Amino acid sequence: MNPLEHWNWALDGWIVAAGILCAVASALLGNFLVLRKMSMLGDAISHAVLPGLAAAFFITGTRDSLPMFIGAAVVGILTALFTEWIRGFGKVDEGAAMGVVFTSLFAAGLVMIVQAADRVDLDPGCVLYGAIEMTPLNTVSVGGFEIPRVVVVLSSVLLINLFAVVLFYKEFKIASFDPALATTLGINDSFMHYLLTTLVAVTAVASFEAVGNILVVAMFIVPAAAAYLCTDRLGTMIVISVIVAALSAIFGHIGAMLVPQLIGYHSTNTAGMMATMAGLLFVVAALFAPRYGVVVTFARRVMLSLRILAEDVVGLLYRAEERSQTGAMLNRDSLQTTLLGKPGIIAIVLAWLLRRGDLVTHQGEYGLTDQGRERARALVRSHRLWEQYLVNTVGVAENRLHPKAEQLEHYTNPSMRSQLDEEMEHPTVDPHGTPIPTE
Repeated sequence: MNPLEHWNWALDGWIVAAGILCAVASALLGNFLVLRKMSMLGDAISHAVLPGLAAAFFITGTRDSLPMFIGAAVVGILTALFTEWIRGFGKVDEGAAMGVVFTSLFAAGLVMIVQAADRVDLDPGCVLYGAIEMTPLNTVSVGGFEIPRVVVVLSSVLLINLFAVVLFYKEFKIASFDPALATTLGINDSFMHYLLTTLVAVTAVASFEAVGNILVVAMFIVPAAAAYLCTDRLGTMIVISVIVAALSAIFGHIGAMLVPQLIGYHSTNTAGMMATMAGLLFVVAALFAPRYGVVVTFARRVMLSLRILAEDVVGLLYRAEERSQTGAMLNRDSLQTTLLGKPGIIAIVLAWLLRRGDLVTHQGEYGLTDQGRERARALVRSHRLWEQYLVNTVGVAENRLHPKAEQLEHYTNPSMRSQLDEEMEHPTVDPHGTPIPTE
């Protein structure tokens, strides 16, 4: 089934555009919320602005966008101020302060909305879940073109957020990672905090009509959290979060068209599917992110374990050659018993070493090639240099040398071996009197 079969650019195109603008505008700020450990701020503000919406209606008697926007934005900014005041006055952590403020204001807002709903068709569901499907129906004229009003508003918010992030990139970056350093450098951390919360409040309010005040939290946090798993560089994190946000909007709308038909339903909420798609992209990042993905991390650990075991195999064969003074060969059972390896893992490592050209086999026994002997010599040299260093410089007892040197030898490169050698004035034997191989 082709989800684009009934695609209408005049309708679906504008819906996707509104979703992308909302998601990207939120994701830009979400990076700094995640880094500053303020992820719940977006949730707090998006809930707490409800009394602002109701108050704007009570004061003006109209549901026009401008009064609603102003009322919600004012309450959103007050939420940040109240949170900081309670945190400082009550000596509680920021999370607790947020909980006190947004639950109180959210409850008050629900009561006010219910009261308002008795006199006007003010649907609480639209506030909570948004009405992005209605985006193309309310248009304004811009340069002779009819453009959905939500798209115009969200475009303006996106430009404001982008301008703020670009203009204050250095200040946001330093204040997010080290507020104390920011203060030392003359950066007003309080100003950056309130600027960020103000932008979050404005973005949350502007996103009400697109995704509602609950689902906008997903756009603030999920793309940034997914990007955080993929990189340790802030600039790259921002780019990835924007891409994830845009893909969430695109595939979210396509999913809203396709998924219900697959499971026997006629339709579903596009904003909800956008948040669901963002969650799925986060799961993909959590599993396969190159830096911190679960699968990638597990594979990296497995490869490291195999590499260390392979080095132990060639090291063991090299020491066997030293003792026999001739080319020594060991069978698989001897290697497995000495190295305490599982049969399947030992078989994989031996096959890898044979393929790499470090080992030869003859009648079920394994020996070193010239290439393998060179690798083993470097490993054994690292081990014995570390033993000598630990005795001479650190003062480790001889009965504790071997386990420590065995760990360090696998992470020692030629440059480090050279430094160890020079530090100890080129020793020729280790603490046990065993010759240290030359480089």
